[in-house]
Amino acid sequence: MAARIGVISSGRGENTRYIIAACRTGYVPGEVVVVLADRRDAGALRIAQDHGIAAHFLDPSGLSRSEYDALLMKNLDLARVDLVVLTGYMRILSPEFVRRFKNRTINIHPALLPAFRGMDAFQQALDYGVMWTGTTIHLVDEEVDHGPIIYQVPVRVEEDDTHERLKARIQEAEYRAYPEALKLFIEGKPKVVGRKVVFGRDDLGAR
Repeated sequence: MAARIGVISSGRGENTRYIIAACRTGYVPGEVVVVLADRRDAGALRIAQDHGIAAHFLDPSGLSRSEYDALLMKNLDLARVDLVVLTGYMRILSPEFVRRFKNRTINIHPALLPAFRGMDAFQQALDYGVMWTGTTIHLVDEEVDHGPIIYQVPVRVEEDDTHERLKARIQEAEYRAYPEALKLFIEGKPKVVGRKVVFGRDDLGAR
Protein backbone atom coordinates (compact mmCIF):
# COMPACT_ATOMS: atom_id res chain seq x y z
CA MET A 1 0.00 0.00 0.00
CA ALA A 2 1.29 3.45 -0.90
CA ALA A 3 2.32 5.68 1.99
CA ARG A 4 0.11 8.71 2.49
CA ILE A 5 2.36 11.79 2.55
CA GLY A 6 1.54 15.19 3.99
CA VAL A 7 3.83 18.05 2.91
CA ILE A 8 4.41 21.19 4.97
CA SER A 9 6.12 24.08 3.22
CA SER A 10 6.92 27.77 3.44
CA GLY A 11 8.62 28.35 0.12
CA ARG A 12 8.72 27.94 -3.64
CA GLY A 13 7.76 24.29 -3.51
CA GLU A 14 10.20 22.88 -6.04
CA ASN A 15 11.04 19.91 -3.82
CA THR A 16 7.30 19.38 -3.49
CA ARG A 17 7.01 19.30 -7.28
CA TYR A 18 9.69 16.62 -7.62
CA ILE A 19 8.23 14.53 -4.80
CA ILE A 20 4.77 14.63 -6.39
CA ALA A 21 6.24 13.66 -9.76
CA ALA A 22 8.18 10.74 -8.26
CA CYS A 23 5.02 9.49 -6.55
CA ARG A 24 2.90 9.86 -9.68
CA THR A 25 5.37 7.80 -11.75
CA GLY A 26 5.45 5.10 -9.08
CA TYR A 27 9.15 5.58 -8.32
CA VAL A 28 8.26 6.56 -4.76
CA PRO A 29 5.64 4.17 -3.34
CA GLY A 30 3.61 6.98 -1.86
CA GLU A 31 0.96 9.58 -2.56
CA VAL A 32 1.00 13.23 -1.57
CA VAL A 33 -2.49 13.65 -0.15
CA VAL A 34 -2.26 17.15 1.37
CA VAL A 35 0.02 20.19 1.25
CA LEU A 36 -0.03 22.72 4.08
CA ALA A 37 1.74 26.09 4.20
CA ASP A 38 2.21 28.92 6.68
CA ARG A 39 2.44 31.49 3.88
CA ARG A 40 -0.45 32.35 1.62
CA ASP A 41 1.90 32.83 -1.35
CA ALA A 42 3.87 29.60 -0.86
CA GLY A 43 4.59 28.04 -4.23
CA ALA A 44 3.93 24.57 -2.85
CA LEU A 45 0.22 25.41 -2.55
CA ARG A 46 -0.05 26.33 -6.22
CA ILE A 47 1.90 23.24 -7.28
CA ALA A 48 -0.40 21.03 -5.22
CA GLN A 49 -3.50 22.66 -6.68
CA ASP A 50 -2.13 22.21 -10.20
CA HIS A 51 -1.89 18.47 -9.46
CA GLY A 52 -5.35 18.21 -7.91
CA ILE A 53 -4.00 17.75 -4.38
CA ALA A 54 -5.67 19.30 -1.32
CA ALA A 55 -3.77 22.48 -0.42
CA HIS A 56 -4.40 24.67 2.62
CA PHE A 57 -2.91 27.92 3.86
CA LEU A 58 -2.95 27.82 7.65
CA ASP A 59 -2.50 31.31 9.02
CA PRO A 60 -0.12 31.40 12.01
CA SER A 61 -1.09 34.97 12.96
CA GLY A 62 -1.85 35.30 16.65
CA LEU A 63 -1.15 31.64 17.41
CA SER A 64 1.54 30.25 19.68
CA ARG A 65 3.83 27.56 18.31
CA SER A 66 1.85 24.86 20.12
CA GLU A 67 -1.48 26.24 18.91
CA TYR A 68 -0.29 26.43 15.32
CA ASP A 69 1.15 22.94 15.41
CA ALA A 70 -2.15 21.65 16.82
CA LEU A 71 -3.79 23.11 13.69
CA LEU A 72 -1.21 21.37 11.50
CA MET A 73 -1.77 18.07 13.29
CA LYS A 74 -5.53 18.36 12.91
CA ASN A 75 -5.21 18.76 9.14
CA LEU A 76 -2.66 15.95 8.85
CA ASP A 77 -4.89 13.64 10.87
CA LEU A 78 -7.89 14.50 8.69
CA ALA A 79 -5.80 13.49 5.66
CA ARG A 80 -4.73 10.28 7.43
CA VAL A 81 -1.07 10.78 6.62
CA ASP A 82 1.60 8.17 7.29
CA LEU A 83 4.57 10.47 6.72
CA VAL A 84 5.11 14.20 7.17
CA VAL A 85 7.58 15.76 4.72
CA LEU A 86 8.96 19.27 5.23
CA THR A 87 10.03 21.22 2.14
CA GLY A 88 11.51 24.58 2.98
CA TYR A 89 9.40 24.91 6.11
CA MET A 90 10.80 27.83 8.09
CA ARG A 91 9.14 27.30 11.48
CA ILE A 92 10.50 25.15 14.31
CA LEU A 93 8.11 22.33 15.17
CA SER A 94 6.88 22.04 18.73
CA PRO A 95 7.80 19.10 20.97
CA GLU A 96 4.14 18.04 20.81
CA PHE A 97 4.30 17.77 17.03
CA VAL A 98 7.60 15.87 17.08
CA ARG A 99 6.21 13.37 19.58
CA ARG A 100 2.95 12.96 17.65
CA PHE A 101 4.79 12.08 14.43
CA LYS A 102 7.91 10.58 16.01
CA ASN A 103 10.19 9.00 13.39
CA ARG A 104 7.62 9.90 10.72
CA THR A 105 8.61 13.53 10.06
CA ILE A 106 11.30 14.07 7.42
CA ASN A 107 13.22 17.25 6.66
CA ILE A 108 15.86 18.37 4.16
CA HIS A 109 18.83 20.62 4.94
CA PRO A 110 21.27 22.16 2.40
CA ALA A 111 24.49 20.87 3.99
CA LEU A 112 26.11 17.63 5.06
CA LEU A 113 24.89 17.49 8.63
CA PRO A 114 26.10 17.83 11.32
CA ALA A 115 28.01 20.61 9.52
CA PHE A 116 26.39 24.02 8.99
CA ARG A 117 23.16 23.67 10.89
CA GLY A 118 20.74 26.59 10.95
CA MET A 119 20.20 29.42 8.52
CA ASP A 120 22.05 30.06 5.23
CA ALA A 121 24.11 26.88 5.14
CA PHE A 122 25.35 27.94 1.68
CA GLN A 123 27.16 30.99 3.04
CA GLN A 124 28.37 29.05 6.06
CA ALA A 125 30.07 26.58 3.72
CA LEU A 126 31.66 29.36 1.67
CA ASP A 127 32.84 31.23 4.75
CA TYR A 128 34.36 28.10 6.27
CA GLY A 129 36.23 27.24 3.08
CA VAL A 130 35.15 23.61 2.80
CA MET A 131 35.78 21.65 -0.39
CA TRP A 132 32.52 19.71 -0.13
CA THR A 133 29.05 20.44 1.14
CA GLY A 134 25.74 18.97 -0.02
CA THR A 135 22.28 18.06 1.18
CA THR A 136 20.93 15.89 3.98
CA ILE A 137 17.53 14.28 4.41
CA HIS A 138 16.90 13.42 8.05
CA LEU A 139 14.27 12.59 10.60
CA VAL A 140 13.09 15.48 12.74
CA ASP A 141 13.72 15.50 16.47
CA GLU A 142 13.37 18.25 19.06
CA GLU A 143 16.63 19.97 18.04
CA VAL A 144 17.09 22.01 14.85
CA ASP A 145 18.74 20.16 11.93
CA HIS A 146 19.73 17.35 14.24
CA GLY A 147 17.70 14.14 13.79
CA PRO A 148 18.99 10.78 12.48
CA ILE A 149 20.21 10.91 8.88
CA ILE A 150 18.39 9.00 6.14
CA TYR A 151 20.31 10.07 3.03
CA GLN A 152 23.05 12.48 1.97
CA VAL A 153 24.37 13.75 -1.36
CA PRO A 154 27.71 15.61 -1.55
CA VAL A 155 28.24 18.70 -3.71
CA ARG A 156 31.71 20.03 -4.47
CA VAL A 157 32.42 23.68 -3.67
CA GLU A 158 34.22 25.31 -6.62
CA GLU A 159 36.98 27.87 -6.08
CA ASP A 160 35.04 30.67 -7.77
CA ASP A 161 31.64 29.79 -6.28
CA THR A 162 29.25 32.53 -5.29
CA HIS A 163 26.38 32.09 -2.87
CA GLU A 164 23.87 31.82 -5.72
CA ARG A 165 25.93 29.38 -7.80
CA LEU A 166 26.48 27.05 -4.88
CA LYS A 167 22.85 27.32 -3.83
CA ALA A 168 21.68 26.41 -7.34
CA ARG A 169 23.84 23.26 -7.45
CA ILE A 170 22.76 22.14 -4.01
CA GLN A 171 19.13 22.67 -4.93
CA GLU A 172 19.60 20.54 -8.05
CA ALA A 173 21.01 17.82 -5.79
CA GLU A 174 18.00 18.20 -3.49
CA TYR A 175 15.54 17.58 -6.31
CA ARG A 176 17.17 14.18 -6.93
CA ALA A 177 17.88 13.35 -3.30
CA TYR A 178 14.48 13.87 -1.70
CA PRO A 179 12.57 11.36 -3.87
CA GLU A 180 15.42 8.87 -3.48
CA ALA A 181 15.38 9.28 0.30
CA LEU A 182 11.60 8.83 0.47
CA LYS A 183 11.78 5.71 -1.68
CA LEU A 184 14.49 4.33 0.57
CA PHE A 185 12.60 5.21 3.74
CA ILE A 186 9.24 3.81 2.64
CA GLU A 187 10.60 0.59 1.12
CA GLY A 188 13.43 -0.04 3.56
CA LYS A 189 11.52 -1.00 6.72
CA PRO A 190 13.49 1.54 8.77
CA LYS A 191 14.20 1.41 12.47
CA VAL A 192 15.86 4.17 14.46
CA VAL A 193 18.70 2.84 16.59
CA GLY A 194 20.32 5.65 18.54
CA ARG A 195 21.55 8.18 15.98
CA LYS A 196 21.20 5.78 13.05
CA VAL A 197 18.37 4.90 10.69
CA VAL A 198 18.77 1.16 10.06
CA PHE A 199 17.03 -0.38 7.07
CA GLY A 200 15.71 -3.92 7.15
CA ARG A 201 15.81 -4.76 3.46
CA ASP A 202 18.75 -6.89 2.40
CA ASP A 203 19.18 -5.21 -0.99
CA LEU A 204 19.88 -1.70 0.31
CA GLY A 205 23.62 -2.09 0.74
CA ALA A 206 24.44 -0.90 -2.78
CA ARG A 207 22.66 2.43 -2.38
